[in-house]
Amino acid sequence: MPLITYRDALNQALREEMHKDDRVFLMGEEVGVYNGAYKVSKGLLEEFGEMRVVDTPITELGFAGVGVGAAMVGLRPVVEFMTWNFALLALDQVVNSAAKMLYMSGGQFNMPIVFRGPNGAALQLSAQHSQAWESWLAHIPGLKVVAPGTPYDAKGLLKSAIRDDNPVIVLEGEMLYNLKGEVPDEEYLIPLGKAELKREGDHCSIITSGKMVLVAMQAADQLAKEGIKVDVVDLRTIRPMDVDAITASVKKTNRAVVLEEGWEVCGIGAQIVDYIQRDCFDHLDAPVVRVHQADTPMPYAKALEKSAKPDLPKTIAAVKQVMYIEA
Repeated sequence: MPLITYRDALNQALREEMHKDDRVFLMGEEVGVYNGAYKVSKGLLEEFGEMRVVDTPITELGFAGVGVGAAMVGLRPVVEFMTWNFALLALDQVVNSAAKMLYMSGGQFNMPIVFRGPNGAALQLSAQHSQAWESWLAHIPGLKVVAPGTPYDAKGLLKSAIRDDNPVIVLEGEMLYNLKGEVPDEEYLIPLGKAELKREGDHCSIITSGKMVLVAMQAADQLAKEGIKVDVVDLRTIRPMDVDAITASVKKTNRAVVLEEGWEVCGIGAQIVDYIQRDCFDHLDAPVVRVHQADTPMPYAKALEKSAKPDLPKTIAAVKQVMYIEA
């Protein structure tokens, strides 16, 4: 099976879906001539032309609205934000138009649109450009939200998102574009709303998504050397969430650590803990522990940034905490 980057997996998904359906087009800042800020759209302008690979002005609210209008009349736009931090300016169209159009039109208008771009912290991008958007967007009825953590998942989830008749948010890990993984040559789709058990164990469940999947897998490898075997549940889709996958794992291991990139208060992890306490309370041998970003804007200084981020040592410590093992 070929080994390709997360970036190239997204590029393959876009190219394949644009070949399959001439209603699919890409728009956003520098997606054409510059090939996208992270080079995800490399070669697409030359292959499909400027009518289907559209460079936009730096007007997130404006081109998000153009995408919504295009979806209303039967096209299937893929709207790229250079970063989800810039998409804050476009949330009126995402939340009040895209998410609500099917409902407000009494079912007359589908909204087959994808909003995608890098999410979360990179390195020293500081407070305004390091935010994880999962909980903001998953809060909204009418939106589907996916967060692929591997090249395989990035391709399969993006293809499914483009084919969906509802607005889908694709949160790409900002530090994952160079990550390599196996991606088959033959076509495949990953259904939205289905988690995957990335690693199997019986001592503790680590429930996570997006960039944190890599951290969870590293933790699983290190803990295995100490005889601790963990389930790693990759949600893949944050809304709708695969609650059955979460509860099946926790009922087996009787312990859970929820690993997320964003802040603690009102975060995705809080929703996961709610599902666990509703469906697995009598199965728990320890309180659920959450690992998350510090409750502060992201610092710029390297040492402070490192301290603020969820990471491998914090994840391992959390697993040992729920197992009552002294670190």
